[in-house]
Amino acid sequence: MHVAQIDQVRRFNRTVTERVGVLHDHYLGRDRPVGEARLLWEIGDQGQDVRRLRERLGLDSGYVSRLLRALESDGLVTLEPHPEDRRVRTVRLTDAGRAERATLDRRSDELAGSLLEPLNAAQRTRLVAAMAEVDRLLTAATVTVDAVDPDHSDAQHCLRSYFTELQERFETGFDPARSLLPDAGDLRPPHGLFLVARLHGEPVGCAGLKLPPTAPAEIKRMWVAPHTRGLGLARRFLAELETRAAEHSRDVLRLDTNKALDAAIGLYHSFGFQEVAAFNDEPYAHHWFEKRIGKD
Repeated sequence: MHVAQIDQVRRFNRTVTERVGVLHDHYLGRDRPVGEARLLWEIGDQGQDVRRLRERLGLDSGYVSRLLRALESDGLVTLEPHPEDRRVRTVRLTDAGRAERATLDRRSDELAGSLLEPLNAAQRTRLVAAMAEVDRLLTAATVTVDAVDPDHSDAQHCLRSYFTELQERFETGFDPARSLLPDAGDLRPPHGLFLVARLHGEPVGCAGLKLPPTAPAEIKRMWVAPHTRGLGLARRFLAELETRAAEHSRDVLRLDTNKALDAAIGLYHSFGFQEVAAFNDEPYAHHWFEKRIGKD
């Protein structure tokens, strides 16, 4: 990263925090800082597990506890143990909490309007479009990618979601029992690895890498949740798996795919994969790809 890029990000952060008023203890003219206001929005009408709130906002447990105690002291929320697991606490808005959130919503709308009001129509369009792009890129930067055991609950969630989507998209449906699914051991070190992407603590994608001793490295079961597509996560998976394969001294990376997955096919072509003859008997595959890697 260039120094100029870092300076621009810092300047942007200063401008935004000053303009939207997060530096004040009385955010939007209310008797609470922005952290407490944000919790009221995140809790929502149905309530929220405290652990989920922490993950969603990326805050440590001590800080969240202090914010919740302040809101509870003001009569805006209630805290109670989860009926099925008393170690898990659930927070809910009281009637007063819902009224406070409605006031915050109204004042937040007014603040947004005050940002746009001084601008002409063309400037407003440019600003809103720029904000949408910044929001998308910041969300992409929030996604974490970690290697996990393929039996991890987040990995299993992604695989179930993946199989469900294939069942809906393939002309013949999809039966995991017919597919050449890798055994879990094939996706554990040293035989391979399995990556899971998370956004605000929730699993939103997965990708596996097989590293067989006598065959090229192979990408298996790459999937991205529909609501996170457009964040560049599939390309991020490909880059990470290519790096991991090269680190294991592999010079060829393979994958196969179904003709119904046209966006994936386009991605593989754009990422440097070339179509080759079939290298396995996967019944759901119509296209097979290879890429030379690891050498300049």
